Amino acid sequence: MSNKNISKNHEEFLQSVKRRKRSIFIVQIGILFFGLFLWEVAAYFKWIDPFIMSSPSRIWKLFLEYLTRGRLPHHVLVSVTETIVGFSIGTILGLLISIGLWWSNYWAKVFDPYIVILNSLPKTALAPIIIIWVGAGYTGIIVTAISVSIVVTIMNMYRSFISTDGDKIKLLNTFGATKFQVLRKLVLPSSIPNLISTLKISIGLSWVGVITGEFLVSKAGIGYIIIYGSQVFKLDIVMMGVVILAVISALMYKLISTIEKKFIKWIE
Repeated sequence: MSNKNISKNHEEFLQSVKRRKRSIFIVQIGILFFGLFLWEVAAYFKWIDPFIMSSPSRIWKLFLEYLTRGRLPHHVLVSVTETIVGFSIGTILGLLISIGLWWSNYWAKVFDPYIVILNSLPKTALAPIIIIWVGAGYTGIIVTAISVSIVVTIMNMYRSFISTDGDKIKLLNTFGATKFQVLRKLVLPSSIPNLISTLKISIGLSWVGVITGEFLVSKAGIGYIIIYGSQVFKLDIVMMGVVILAVISALMYKLISTIEKKFIKWIE
């Protein structure tokens, strides 16, 4: 088979991959719009109670109203900032702790049952206690977000570290590499794909912690909008908050996925 034929076949394969990705995206958008259309029709013909379930048109109208008043950007900015700060601190602390556990097998075995217990505890249920300990306001909300995401980061990254190829570690040790060099040259680079996967999980958990904290003590944020709407029994406000939360969460997840794709292309 000539190089020309190989090149042509490869080009056809790439085109088929692009067509498949385009088809998946179109179907995803189609399902979204069909769901919104069905929701609107059901509310219009009173198949569902629009007061309780709302409708896309009512949510959109309310969204524009909140946007023009200038209050919505502030609420979104507060929640996004709290989430990013909690997510970043939780990821960094979780990564450092998992490195420490990998470094000392003794302490890893000592703390193993405690990490398992912390992972099994309902952190959202502990949010009121955390806020009382740390204090109400932004600090309590951020610490709640950290507490929800840090344990998952520790468990996933530590598991990734100890799963590093043992033969490669022995090879580096044979050449006189120190433990820090093994960590920097082998363990951390080989764990980056798992780190990115952990980030995808942690960003969602950070949002859970932030919204839970805002339910309890916040005077601003998406969680505040949702709890305010439920208190005054304006469920359009609740649904608007939920939709905004879903959109922002999806965008942040997509950002991490884009970083992952760029990284995979870079290492290839």
